[in-house]
Amino acid sequence: MATNIPVITIDGPGGAGKGTVSQILAEKLGWHLLDSGAIYRVLALAAIHHRFAPDDEESLVALASNLDVKFEVEAEKALTHIILEGEDVTMTIRTQQVADMASKVAALPRVREALLRRQRAFKELPGLVADGRDMGTVVFKDAAAKVYLTASAEERARRRHQQLLEKGIPAKIDQLIAEIQERDERDTNRSVAPLKAAEGSLFVDSTTLTIAEVVDQILEFAHGKLSHSEKTA
Repeated sequence: MATNIPVITIDGPGGAGKGTVSQILAEKLGWHLLDSGAIYRVLALAAIHHRFAPDDEESLVALASNLDVKFEVEAEKALTHIILEGEDVTMTIRTQQVADMASKVAALPRVREALLRRQRAFKELPGLVADGRDMGTVVFKDAAAKVYLTASAEERARRRHQQLLEKGIPAKIDQLIAEIQERDERDTNRSVAPLKAAEGSLFVDSTTLTIAEVVDQILEFAHGKLSHSEKTA
């Protein structure tokens, strides 16, 4: 794998705006996009399609190693289409059946290792924007520009509440705040790849910022980091 391919990693907790910001960055730069949060669900759906059992580790490792998945940004709608084996599965991977399968395959160590290698294969010219929770700390440790994007639990709950209301789904803001705080606690204290800012990351709190302001901050930081990387290469 070439080492001079630029990578921007965007890590942080759920609801901080990583997905939207990463989509915009990838579109503006003309780079590839990796939505690492969708990878296990995509693998789970592929396993269902191929009728692999959730404990068939050998078959799942082979499937993960050669997972035919692409992330295509539709800038006008701020939407990322997830394409599995030529089929748009953006909505399909959100079903409960897929979620259940994903939780089972994610527990297999060799499958996790195979998916780690598959994620790293997204690093292609002209560059990659990688969105997740351990992109800068585990998957792309050598990335030139690393960002940790966060927001207060209250603001993230407000955003989630708004999304649910727009879909006609009732929700209580206090319950959402509690769920977010519990997930943050689990993610930051787990033994494998805990959620944390990578060394040298740009720390961005999006609580009071617009998406455009967040994107501008990251672009300015990334341009500086990537220019320095090119000069020292």
